[in-house]
Amino acid sequence: MKTPKTLLPLLADGLIDEVLRPLKSGKEASVYVVVSEAEVRCAKVYKEANKRGFHTQAQYQEGRKTRNSRQGRALQKNSKFGRQQQEELWQNAEVDALYKLAAAGVRVPQPYNFVSGVLLMELVTDAEGNAAPRLNDLELTADQAIAYHSHLIREVVKMLCAGIIHGDLSEYNILLDGDGPVIIDLPQAVDAAANNNAQRMLERDVANLADYFGRFAPALLATRYGKEIWKLYESGNLHPDVVLTGQFKDSDKRADVNSIMREIEDARQEALLRRFGSEN
Repeated sequence: MKTPKTLLPLLADGLIDEVLRPLKSGKEASVYVVVSEAEVRCAKVYKEANKRGFHTQAQYQEGRKTRNSRQGRALQKNSKFGRQQQEELWQNAEVDALYKLAAAGVRVPQPYNFVSGVLLMELVTDAEGNAAPRLNDLELTADQAIAYHSHLIREVVKMLCAGIIHGDLSEYNILLDGDGPVIIDLPQAVDAAANNNAQRMLERDVANLADYFGRFAPALLATRYGKEIWKLYESGNLHPDVVLTGQFKDSDKRADVNSIMREIEDARQEALLRRFGSEN
């Protein structure tokens, strides 16, 4: 096959020995099967921002750390340099998340290198050594659906314990290798502590899992793991081995608005007294 231009520098530098074939092309990137360090791996080539179909980056990028003040100012101005820096942050988010999640014991592809917008990583394969299928390509039994769902809920918990939410988790970005599900595609990974959309994204990820596996095991449709997990996270009681029930009862206690307003007014008066008292 004709080698893509984006991979030529890696061939020249010896990071890739051979490009074997294209694997897939999605809204964010194109993936190729390559030989690197005498192993069959894959190379994920990120598409340019104007050629991608994913246009809701702002909500995912909230809370991401910039390298320095110059980069932060460029991002705010949305200049050409700023857009380049934004793209770099977007790509680096997946690389950082993969290393962090692999260290936390989450089943993700092992990353090896990231050069010039190309991520070299493990090729996830099935029991026969072929590229592993995505979940959406499979028909499952009810028992398989329940087992895979349980495994992935535990993976979501481990991810959140590591401070990360996938943000776009579904049957389309979960592979199934010989040992079970492997989570892929993390450029939109969210910092759970720094992003105001974190709870909503976590609950959506978990709901997507219930909706998919619920096709094969309908009882899963009634579970409420997302709210249960987030409540434990907020209270500081979430850990990788936590026992979940899949149940959650919404609080029916009404907020005492009058009491809250009185506290705000008392705090305002106290601040005024401190301010004008010090001036006198």
